[in-house]
Amino acid sequence: MAQLKSWISLPLGLPTNEFQELIQKTKDWTLMHGGGIRSKHHFSSDSLTVVPFTLLPSVFPRDEFQKALNIQPVLNELTHMVSRDYEFLQSCLEKTIEVDEFTNNLYKLYETVREEGFTQCLSLGMFRSDFMQQKDANGCGIKQVEINTIASGFGWLGIVSGDIHRFVLQQLDLLDTFKLLPENKAVQGLCSAIIKAWELFNDEDSVVLVIIEDKSINICDQRFHEFELTRQKPELRVIRKTLTQISNEAKLTESKDLIVQSKKVAVVYYRAGYSPDHYHSDAEWSARLLIERSTAIKCPNIQYHLAGTKKVQQSLAIPGMLERFIKDPAKVADVREVFTGLYSLDLDESGDKAVKLALDNPECYVLKPQREGGGNNFYGEAIRQKLMSCINSKERSAWILMEKICPPVQQNYLIRPEQDFTKNSTLNDVISELGIFGTILCDGDTILLNEQVGHMMRTKLTSCNEGGVHAGDGVLDSPFLIDLQKK
Repeated sequence: MAQLKSWISLPLGLPTNEFQELIQKTKDWTLMHGGGIRSKHHFSSDSLTVVPFTLLPSVFPRDEFQKALNIQPVLNELTHMVSRDYEFLQSCLEKTIEVDEFTNNLYKLYETVREEGFTQCLSLGMFRSDFMQQKDANGCGIKQVEINTIASGFGWLGIVSGDIHRFVLQQLDLLDTFKLLPENKAVQGLCSAIIKAWELFNDEDSVVLVIIEDKSINICDQRFHEFELTRQKPELRVIRKTLTQISNEAKLTESKDLIVQSKKVAVVYYRAGYSPDHYHSDAEWSARLLIERSTAIKCPNIQYHLAGTKKVQQSLAIPGMLERFIKDPAKVADVREVFTGLYSLDLDESGDKAVKLALDNPECYVLKPQREGGGNNFYGEAIRQKLMSCINSKERSAWILMEKICPPVQQNYLIRPEQDFTKNSTLNDVISELGIFGTILCDGDTILLNEQVGHMMRTKLTSCNEGGVHAGDGVLDSPFLIDLQKK
């Protein structure tokens, strides 16, 4: 991995007691300004613990950050176009659904509502594209890790991350560095898109329905979206329900309006439903189908959900495939530039070649299933073991192979709940991942809204493969924009 020097000399030049005081004060500030999560191990709906974060922001090249912002609307439109192409989705997923039960269930749901006829022509997408820097001959260029089309979280916590670092920099008397922390209005932009969809539904008494997990760990990120919705539109009402509750309580009228708590639902915003763990039985799948059959505007609808699968991402990387959806050659070139190597593992000649690549050099790749939420990938020697277990089986088709991105290494302090810095205050080697939020609102093929609305950043130890904050590996971070000299 490339080494990128930290932007400030650490450990800050502070005496030990002042360093400890800064950390505790920052933890308190974070909790008191919406930077909290619920404990997975000691869950209580009445308590919060501080969200993990870096003490300082991480360096990110200004031009690469701007490139990520600029390309998000193109990726929004690409995802929308993919979602409208039945033949493409079918060809992408036909082998995967033979061996991946979860994707098969999603696809069957898609086929059911497609055959019945979609009841709502309006579609709302709130996406997040994740990028890492890849060292090349010209410096560090961004490469796409994935695009998230369902439950794209951290719109609020992305804002909190920057505010944490402004507080720390202020405490360190580094006010002149504030200008290097970019403005972030992610939650405002995301909620504005929901409100526009609600307005297009054209029923002042209708509600926004948020689909949640049985236990909402990421409660601040979810709730601050709700609070922002009612701040922007005080008359709008928000209802939270699990899929299980929807299966027991929701109804469809003869005109296919979705009714929850005697209210017509205008917009359904999924913060759950992306993992098999969210479907305990047929009841939850029936609830998902009920929603898809309804006139409610779904965020995402089942088409967008399928368009965000890893298999679709891999298929779009096939030479010449982007031109099917994007007619502007310049935009095609921009998207292709941020793609990294993606390979099918189907039982065919190209799949066999990809398997050989992975077996020969497993440390250079990541093995990915059709899942969201983190913690599902294989790395290093585990790739070889997994592929050898299914080398002659159709199960291979449930996975894709992606070239591993190697971003520059920086140093930082990772601040976690219940961490004792009096015993261990050493710097850590870390790498970062940038997420860019985008919104798109369409009426059939007509695009009504297409924007980039903000960002988030996660950082993890170089020794960690996964970077999920709630999984316990990643921590919140924010970009500190600098101008790098090109070679």
